[in-house]
Amino acid sequence: MTTRAQNILTIGECMVEMAPREDGAYNRNFAGDTFNTAWYLRRLLPQSSSVDYCSAVGEDRISERMLAFMEQSGVGTRHVRRVVGRTVGLYMIELDNGERSFAYWRSNSAARLLAEDREWLASAVAGKTLVLFSGITLAILSQAHRENLLDVLAGARRTGTLIAFDPNMRPRLWPDASTMCEVVHDAAGIADIVLPSFDEDGQYYGDVSPRETIERYRNAGASTVVVKNGPGRVHAEDQAEGDLTFDPHPVANVVDTTAAGDSFNAGFLAARLDGQSMVQAIEKGALLSARVIGQRGALVEISG
Repeated sequence: MTTRAQNILTIGECMVEMAPREDGAYNRNFAGDTFNTAWYLRRLLPQSSSVDYCSAVGEDRISERMLAFMEQSGVGTRHVRRVVGRTVGLYMIELDNGERSFAYWRSNSAARLLAEDREWLASAVAGKTLVLFSGITLAILSQAHRENLLDVLAGARRTGTLIAFDPNMRPRLWPDASTMCEVVHDAAGIADIVLPSFDEDGQYYGDVSPRETIERYRNAGASTVVVKNGPGRVHAEDQAEGDLTFDPHPVANVVDTTAAGDSFNAGFLAARLDGQSMVQAIEKGALLSARVIGQRGALVEISG
């Protein structure tokens, strides 16, 4: 467990999750890529650290329940806006041999307006040790609101806040793949740490190796790039520690890959905030991810 107090903020959309059970029914949970990472960071960091979520929800009952769940989980909600006439999104998971697919209902999601108020957003980001956002965060925003977010984060980076970015490319959320790739590249340029997945970058940028992925994000301006690669070798480069690789231990029983990358991000970031080396941090991320994909749902207990 880390010993230094940190002030962490993750930005994005938390949704109602309908997760399949073994009996064919569904459990209702709350999850979303950057919220998942916040949830795991809360369990990895000491209580002296704060972990807050930045988003927007409605004023209806399900929004109230989502906020209550966040607070019960130890994730702060002071940076969650309430939007009249909106609600929260919903997604349903389908599993096939541990691999997941999703159906979404999010057109009236309040989170689409999370970056509407630039001053409010800047106040949420101010003074944070680390801020995490993702390609999904960007994808749900209008162009104007996206520019608000990137401008605020670029300013925070200049004043010493560590900015982490997971490209998390979901083409269904974008007008086209070209726009997605352009925005992701711009976002990487204002991030210190970029945490891509090679299967996505290979598909949408045409990368033939993780080294190409690393070089593109380093050239964009990131000082640290960690390329997740499913069960395969992790490739990374850090401005201070140079190039490195890590081979995760095989996972014997993959039950549900939901939040595999989100939990990896939490393990890696918590270790780096604690001053651990790149190799140690990647190992922590891989070990946490392995525990998560051995159980059903995005958020699973990791104590013990």
